[in-house]
Amino acid sequence: MHSADLPTKRANLTPDREALYDLTSGIRYTYAQLNLRANRAANFLREKYGVEKGDRVSILAHNSIAYVDLLFGLGKIGAILAPLNWRLTSRELTYIVNDCQPKVLIVGPEFVSVFDEMRDAINVEHVISLEGANVSGAESYEESLNQAEGSEPMRPVIEADDAYCILYTSGTTGRPKGAILPHRQILWNAINTVVSWGLSEKDVSPILTPMFHSGGLFVFLVPLFYAGGRIVMSRSFDPDASLKLIVDEKCTVILGVPTLFQVWMNSPQFSDIDFSHVHFFISGGAPCPPSLIEAWSKSKGVTMRQGYGLTEVGVNCFSMTDEDALRKRGSVGKPIFHSQMRLVDEDGNDVSVGKTGELIIAGPHVCAGYWNNPEATAEALRDGWFYTGDMARVDEEGYYYIAGRFKDMIISGGENVYAAEVEAVFREHAAVADAALIGQPDEKWGEVGLMIVACKPNQSVSAEELLRFCQGRLAKYKTPKRVEFVESLPYSPYGKVMKAELRKMFLK
Repeated sequence: MHSADLPTKRANLTPDREALYDLTSGIRYTYAQLNLRANRAANFLREKYGVEKGDRVSILAHNSIAYVDLLFGLGKIGAILAPLNWRLTSRELTYIVNDCQPKVLIVGPEFVSVFDEMRDAINVEHVISLEGANVSGAESYEESLNQAEGSEPMRPVIEADDAYCILYTSGTTGRPKGAILPHRQILWNAINTVVSWGLSEKDVSPILTPMFHSGGLFVFLVPLFYAGGRIVMSRSFDPDASLKLIVDEKCTVILGVPTLFQVWMNSPQFSDIDFSHVHFFISGGAPCPPSLIEAWSKSKGVTMRQGYGLTEVGVNCFSMTDEDALRKRGSVGKPIFHSQMRLVDEDGNDVSVGKTGELIIAGPHVCAGYWNNPEATAEALRDGWFYTGDMARVDEEGYYYIAGRFKDMIISGGENVYAAEVEAVFREHAAVADAALIGQPDEKWGEVGLMIVACKPNQSVSAEELLRFCQGRLAKYKTPKRVEFVESLPYSPYGKVMKAELRKMFLK
């Protein structure tokens, strides 16, 4: 069995059970209906567009049932889903498309203009229109799906290590890296989550995060389908509407990021909402302030946990009991069932309890490396261990705490922003000699970017002009919120910017 068998198995075991409620269309799908759609997607993509094992298919669209069709349909024929982050600019997306070279690109109606900007710079054999998107020369996804044969497609031989998805993460060298998620990773993330988090067929979870992201696809969607539970899929996030759907649909396990939980607390509806049907909330994407966990736990009487995961090693890497969620607030818990974890120093030696080291992870839920990037693969995967670049410590009871990051990045609203990528754009400006990005604490987003700029001799530029320069070059969430100027940046003897000095200078 591999992960693409999940809808087939569920269609046999519980065909008439509701699997997914699409809030946008108002349609409720059974497991049999989802499996039928996956079969049709696989069949029309293979028969009309020649998609075979190893071919990539990308989608540029808001959350929709098409993501579920593609995730399971492509898996059945051994093809690879490579969804595109619609928050990125056309320039950033062009690089990703040219790197993974999808055979088919599916475009939603909100992103036609972005696709038009990319069109002449990418080489994609087939483009498909989703939800009536006005893409010149493109056929309709819905028409092709409805006309396709619904029988199970002929399966190629699929091995555990064969690629299932390519998900791009921001790169520390300034270029996104495509993490290769094999079939075994998707399946074992589901098994680990069900076993370690205690999920069952009675659980219901909303998808409030984008489905181009590993969180939207794998935190609860695949694990709950494995267990036979139910998903409620939202197209986008609205604070009040999402609180209402959690109550109306009696959701039991809910993923959010710290920013989202803060927004919910600020909603006028929050004080009157009854969360007695919720098993637990879990915060991921960025460190959650212990004060926020305590406020939620005490004000609403709910269990709120902090999670940890990476696209490369699975989105659900730790777990804790309901009883310890508040007692151990600030901790991400203990390692999931089928996993190995170590904390090591710079020489690869294990550190002692209470000491900080780099978190490295091994197990069947670890990725297969990075697409077209053997150097990054060799750096991250060593002797079967994935080096996360994150610093952590473990206490005497075995609970882990994320202490910081070796990788030079900030996390803003749950999104990773790598300094090298942002700094590279600033250096493109004719007046800039060098630039260094640091994180500035922010009540709403957790962190926002603060860029320190040194101009070339006899040249000057305003902060406003530099921020305008970022438009079209960086996604909005990557663009710094503040720019400061210095005559020169502080460098180490090895030529690296000493960002600790900058933090002392600019952060109180």
